[in-house]
Amino acid sequence: MANTSDIRNGLCIRYNHDIFKIVEFLHVKPGKGPAFVRTKLKSVTTGKVIDNTFSAGHKIDDVRVETHKFQYLYNDGEFYHFMNESDYSQIRLLEAALDRPDLMKEGEVVTVLINTEDDMPLSVEMPASVILEVTHTEPGVKGNTATNATKPATVETGAIVNVPLFINEGDKIKIETEKGSYKERVK
Repeated sequence: MANTSDIRNGLCIRYNHDIFKIVEFLHVKPGKGPAFVRTKLKSVTTGKVIDNTFSAGHKIDDVRVETHKFQYLYNDGEFYHFMNESDYSQIRLLEAALDRPDLMKEGEVVTVLINTEDDMPLSVEMPASVILEVTHTEPGVKGNTATNATKPATVETGAIVNVPLFINEGDKIKIETEKGSYKERVK
């Protein structure tokens, strides 16, 4: 058992007969009244995100997890298949367990959280950023750069990302996986 002072991003807890991963949290100490922790929880089984507030000192049931490096192999429409890099065993996960499956290309190494009680995979953590090639984008219009203008671009995984006007087809770009936003062009 843990309490609200142990809350951190990525912590898995048992709440309302389900296992949730803490996506965001904020400790709030108002001038009047008791302190509390505002959290955003994502269900590892359904992918549903809920907001919840815990009062300070509230006991939470944390779930012990192990992290393992897995390589993304392929998607068969319903399941995403991964291979453990240490023993070459394979697992498959539903799309709900993945944070940003549209930014994952084959061969990408990700971190999988595994419940130590029953050895079931809980969720997949992507690297902080990924480098993908732009496969389609409209050409930028010259003289249209007075503001931070952006245009949609399709990358090799099929995801659509807003990029600056100077990005062309064939360019490699770095994308921040947490927000799914353009970070920089890569040479």
